[in-house]
Amino acid sequence: MARTPLLMGNWKMYKTVAEARQFAENLGQRSADLVSGIDYVVCAPFTSLHVLRVMLPAQVKIGAQNVYPETEGAYTGEISPPMLVEFGTQYVLAGHSERRTLFAETDELIERKVRAIVEHGMVPVLCVGENLSEKESGKTNDIVAAQVQKGLAGLQADQVAAAVIAYEPVWAIGTGKTATAEDAQVVAKEIRQLVAAQFGETAAASVRILYGGSVKPNNIASFLAQPDIDGGLVGGASLDAASFADMAQAIGGADA
Repeated sequence: MARTPLLMGNWKMYKTVAEARQFAENLGQRSADLVSGIDYVVCAPFTSLHVLRVMLPAQVKIGAQNVYPETEGAYTGEISPPMLVEFGTQYVLAGHSERRTLFAETDELIERKVRAIVEHGMVPVLCVGENLSEKESGKTNDIVAAQVQKGLAGLQADQVAAAVIAYEPVWAIGTGKTATAEDAQVVAKEIRQLVAAQFGETAAASVRILYGGSVKPNNIASFLAQPDIDGGLVGGASLDAASFADMAQAIGGADA
């Protein structure tokens, strides 16, 4: 089954509204380089979602970096799924390693977030990955399997088929280090086999699996060339419009 490649930027806590507007204008000037047949998403801070919805090139969708799994209530400082829907948000990250480590998010909370994202008509991007000590202890598959199983536990097979799973080895995020494309493929294949065992072959053939961790224009094509990797979840290299467009071109060339 052919899966549509996905280039997803994660801006983290960068860019004011003015800077987001400038990014959108710059990317608009490169919109011809956003190759067709690829899905594009920018996961921006909540404050920039509205301006990006209006100003990004039409083929670039907006995503949120977090959500709280309740419709409303006394949850000071949190953002609900309906609030994101109102902005036109189509994708939402859940379980990013920085949320797991810096904010102590548990697998149980992440599962609730994934379920709430789906229930409100958005696409969950479940982030999974091991840290350096877990990698060096040979626990990569066990850690990733547990995160996938627990994160998707509240979904049905057809909902998993429409979801996205992002494999981001924690030791490769923002460090300049990166897994080889072949190593990333080994984990992506394990994830797909795990989905098949839990939700069936159809869901496994449809779910998109991204790689993240120091992805750049000069290496993204090598990951997309792997049979079980369908795109990239990109941090720093997605902050610059020219770099984003260059990655689109690289994916387009690899997919040709």
